[in-house]
Parts: sequence; C-alpha cells; structure tokens
Amino acid sequence: MTPAARRALEAAGRLFYERGIHAVGVDLIAAEAGVTKKTLYDRFGSKDRIVVEYLADRDERWRAFLAGRLHAAPATPRDRILAVFDASRAWARENSSKGCGMVNAHAEISDPAHPAYPLITGQKAWMLALFTDLARDIEPPAAAEDGARRGHTELGRSLMLLHEGALVAHGLSVFPDPLGHARDQASALLCPA
Repeated sequence: MTPAARRALEAAGRLFYERGIHAVGVDLIAAEAGVTKKTLYDRFGSKDRIVVEYLADRDERWRAFLAGRLHAAPATPRDRILAVFDASRAWARENSSKGCGMVNAHAEISDPAHPAYPLITGQKAWMLALFTDLARDIEPPAAAEDGARRGHTELGRSLMLLHEGALVAHGLSVFPDPLGHARDQASALLCPA
C-alpha cells in the first residue's frame, strides 16, 4: 500500500469509528488524509471498498493483538480463556472507546449483500470458534440439577455472549468496567484452576 493509501485508510478508520460509516463521506476522508478523491478511487475503487479495508485492517490488528496475549498466557485452558477477556479489556482501553468496531459497523450495515457484511459476521464467527475451541479442554462442571452437563459448544457460546455483551456495554458506557465484570462471570463458569 502506498503511503497516501495508508494515510487514507488510517483517516477512514478513525473517522468511521468515531463518527459512523454512513456519516463519513469520501470528501472528508480525502481531506483528513491529505489526498485527492482521485487517489482514493484509484486505490480503493469505492467507499464500500474503503469500509471493507478498514474493517479488515481492524480485524487483522485485533487478531494479532489477541494472538500475542494468548501466546503469553499461562498454558491452562482456563487461563487462556480468561486471557481473551484480558486482551479485550486492554484493547478496549487503547482502541475502542466506542465499543466493538464490528458491532458498530453491523448497526449500519445489515444487508448481507454489502461487501463488508461477510467480514463483520465472519469476525464474530471466528470469535465464537475461538471460544469453543478454547472450551474443549475445560472439564465440564458437575451435572446441573436437571442432570445436563455443559458441553464445550454451549460453554463457547456462553463465553461469546459474555464477551460480546461486555463490548457493547463498554461502548455504551452502561457501567464501569464491563469487560472486567464479564471476565469475572466467565471465571465463574469455568472449573477452578
């Protein structure tokens, strides 16, 4: 990517996240990046493509950040799951004052035909798969009153719901430290270390 295209993508990402995708036009992105509209269209082709590139870049940075945190986490399955919540908490402090960029984008892009839609839903499917995979090595809790045992798929879904709900609550500033609260709730779902 050329320096001008990189500046444009950085400007678009900042503006889309802070103001919303529909509220930001190509003129504003070009002005903020110090490039011409022609440069934007030559590099990206359309605003929709800029949106896709912004979301792909944000997702790539999140996955790299999370991978580093998981790599540094203790090896126990429980600690690795809790490391996802810790990573999200750190990421949110540094990069996400308005909540999850994918959730925010989905609020504006709900049409499956939009080129960004598969990226948005794919990122959330990846997170569900991650939680489900991490839950595979957790010993299921003792049988509940109805005799059912929580399997790794159900545990993965519960962890995902805690995580995503916390991201939304963080973005809305519903209460202090929702990601810390979600981590505590996730810890309660898991067998002791």
